[in-house]
Amino acid sequence: MDRRALADFLRSSRARVTPADVGLPQGHRRRTPGLRREEVAQLAYISVDHYTRLEQARGRHPSPRVLSGIARALRLTDQERARLFQLAGEREENDAAGPVREVQSSTLNLIDRLGDAAAIVVDSTCRVVAWNPLAAALLEDFSALAPGQERNLIRRYFLHPDPYLRHYGMGASDRFAVTAVSYLRMAVTRYPDNRELKNLVAELVAGSEGFARLWESQQFRIDHHLRQTVRHPQVGAIDLDFDILTVPGQEQQVVIFTAEPDSPAYRSLQLLKVIGTQRMTAET
Repeated sequence: MDRRALADFLRSSRARVTPADVGLPQGHRRRTPGLRREEVAQLAYISVDHYTRLEQARGRHPSPRVLSGIARALRLTDQERARLFQLAGEREENDAAGPVREVQSSTLNLIDRLGDAAAIVVDSTCRVVAWNPLAAALLEDFSALAPGQERNLIRRYFLHPDPYLRHYGMGASDRFAVTAVSYLRMAVTRYPDNRELKNLVAELVAGSEGFARLWESQQFRIDHHLRQTVRHPQVGAIDLDFDILTVPGQEQQVVIFTAEPDSPAYRSLQLLKVIGTQRMTAET
């Protein structure tokens, strides 16, 4: 990593991009025609401190995901993008391009503050990438699962060997299935060369007739609100609404499970907050 050359490259690239180029207002008291550091950081979905340190030649080694975000924010050409990766000591691999797995701190803060609602964050392949404590108590302890295949909801829905565990006690839902497959279809379209996505689709087609039928049918529908009954092994049936909110620029969705205040379902969620992820029966 050539810190000094990288810093010079970032500053010169930033100076060439105007606010109008990226859809930002010109504002007042702008000393230079280019973007401000905080604007680049905002567009790249990284912290201002991290970007500032890179421009000052004292930053830590940026990840490929951070570099990709900066390249988009600065509207770099393919040659300039390659130069950015070279200066940072990273090799750009087109096949590595894929769903965003890093969750913004603002999104993490949001789901943590939803004390009376269970919330998870999923990427465009329906892999769970973040969750709050109540979601772990309601669905399962995601921290105990392998980060890859085992946390993927669409893989669990179609391939889990236990029908009851497959749907977290919600039973089969055609609306969920079509929505999940639609998100996966968008991810494959956006990242056609991603090996992970190719392998996931191939595994689902080979292992599930239901998925194969949906995939071949080209159905496309995304529902942002559903109502389901979750049959929890400790507290019984819980009637919940869940809403799907999209995180702008991240291709991630926040799924929030809620219940009417003072309803039986709400009281069940309150009980789950106390129980947490513990199990009342011994497991082997």
